[in-house]
Amino acid sequence: MEQKMKFSDLINGSTPVLVDFTATWCGPCKAMAPILDEVVAKVGDKGKIVKIDIDANQALAEKMGIQAVPTFVLFKNGEILWRAAGMQTAHTLTNLLEEHA
Repeated sequence: MEQKMKFSDLINGSTPVLVDFTATWCGPCKAMAPILDEVVAKVGDKGKIVKIDIDANQALAEKMGIQAVPTFVLFKNGEILWRAAGMQTAHTLTNLLEEHA
C-alpha cells in the first residue's frame, strides 16, 4: 500500500514524469541508461525520469499493464500523456518532456 501512495504522489505533480519500467536482466534497459542520462542533462528540472524495476514492483507493473521492458510512460497531473515500449531516442524523450513542461 505504501508503494502505491508514493507512486501516485510521484505522478500527480505538474512537472512531467517519465517512468521507465525496467528490469535488471533486460539488455535494452541497460542500453537506455546513457540515453536517459543525456535526457536528464538536457531537460534539467523541467521534467523527471524515474526508473521502476518491474520485478521489485510486480503489483504496480501488473496494474500498469507492463508486458515488455523497457516501457516508458509519461505522466503529468496523474494522467498518462504518452506510452511506448522498446528503446527510445534521447531526441524523442527530450522533446516529450519539454513539450509537456
